Amino acid sequence: MVQSAQPLSFGEKLGYGLGDTASNFFFQVFNIFLLYYYTDVFGISAAAVGTMFFVTKLWDAVNDPLMGIIADRTRSRFGKFRPYILWVAVPYGIMGYLMFANPDLGESGKIVYAWVTYTLMMMIYTAINVPYSALMGVMTPSSRERTVLSSYRFVCAFGGGLLISMLVRPLIGYFGDGDEAKGFSYTMALFAVMSVALFWYTFSTTRERVVARDDHKSNLKQDLKFLVSNRPWLVLFLAAIFTLANVAVKNAVTVHFFKYYVGDDGSDYFLFMDRTTLFLTLGMLAMILGVACTKLFTRYFEKKTLMIWLSLLNATTMLIIFLIPPDQYWTMMIVNIIGMFLVGPTPALVWSMYADVADYGEWKYGRRTTALVFSAAQFAQKFGLTIGGGLSGWMLGIFGFVANVDQTDTSLLGIRLMFTVIPACFAIMNALVLIFYTLSDRQVEQIESELEARKTSGLQEAVQH
Repeated sequence: MVQSAQPLSFGEKLGYGLGDTASNFFFQVFNIFLLYYYTDVFGISAAAVGTMFFVTKLWDAVNDPLMGIIADRTRSRFGKFRPYILWVAVPYGIMGYLMFANPDLGESGKIVYAWVTYTLMMMIYTAINVPYSALMGVMTPSSRERTVLSSYRFVCAFGGGLLISMLVRPLIGYFGDGDEAKGFSYTMALFAVMSVALFWYTFSTTRERVVARDDHKSNLKQDLKFLVSNRPWLVLFLAAIFTLANVAVKNAVTVHFFKYYVGDDGSDYFLFMDRTTLFLTLGMLAMILGVACTKLFTRYFEKKTLMIWLSLLNATTMLIIFLIPPDQYWTMMIVNIIGMFLVGPTPALVWSMYADVADYGEWKYGRRTTALVFSAAQFAQKFGLTIGGGLSGWMLGIFGFVANVDQTDTSLLGIRLMFTVIPACFAIMNALVLIFYTLSDRQVEQIESELEARKTSGLQEAVQH
């Protein structure tokens, strides 16, 4: 049953949002620095890393719906989803640190160690992040409140991303004192402790309010049938693949792009930041400003329309950066700031749309599977990361990349294409797919009202439309 849609307090919204700060302490490191760490610090070939990314993330993607199924069927005094935020936080922190512990192993041993630790970390990440994402769908039955909650989430997520962008390279330099491996190890230990603390804070400040009465009557086959029959969800599923492939390819080669194409040698450029750090920091600040404008944008534009145009405009900025020569750093910076501002609202919009899709499924089929909807969405995102992650390593190998040496014109072209043109193509494909999304904002409001009416009138049976 659904309780009354009271506005969520600032404290609860912030508490929920800080959970994504905890997630991003590792997620953003993986996106931006992991390929660089494996190739230039740990000493694994780019092609081997590409294969590891592809296989591990494919396996990880499969785990997301499984975790959603488990979470949807969980019963505890803490609710369905909050217990996992409490229980899995410590393993999350420990394994995140172990990935960067840099043991003294031979080439084969390093590959095995990377495979094992990365695979386990991705499974643990799923075990805590799927319930965390689904939690948004049961904190309030109000679509508008969920959009606001999603905005808090991604302001906090980007805040975590900002700290990663601003501090990782300086902290590596500070802790490592010339030893990048040692610097990575100490830095990730710090982020591990902070992640655990923030997840526990999220657990203590949030509550679950939306409850489906008939969960025990369901079966998996029926749930999956309803899910694949949900057209709005299918569109978002495909869009998520293209979006995350875009993110994965671009972020994976960011450090390579600035080290080998722009010529960043790691020296301070502005305050304590080198050129790479400053580029990432200002870009993340632009994203935060963009997500903060989400509520304003949704007053005047449909979510679908916003998503399409923001994707196309972001793709345009990436294509422009491809044309900018390496000595025009501030031109790159300005274009990137514009592009990142345009990216900002999209995560908040899309996660709010997933919650709308969960409502739509309950309205149409009489069955609420919040965690399955969100976990299947994360499956799509992980599959996008699988494509992008594998592509990033393989393409570096195909273009002849060799770590820590001057690059050939061919390898530099490959790095440039991966940083700009290829992500832009994925962004354009995302926009094209979203054209087929059929759930309008007005229809969402009607669904919300009807679900509330069913609750007040005592109609709990499954309704087929």
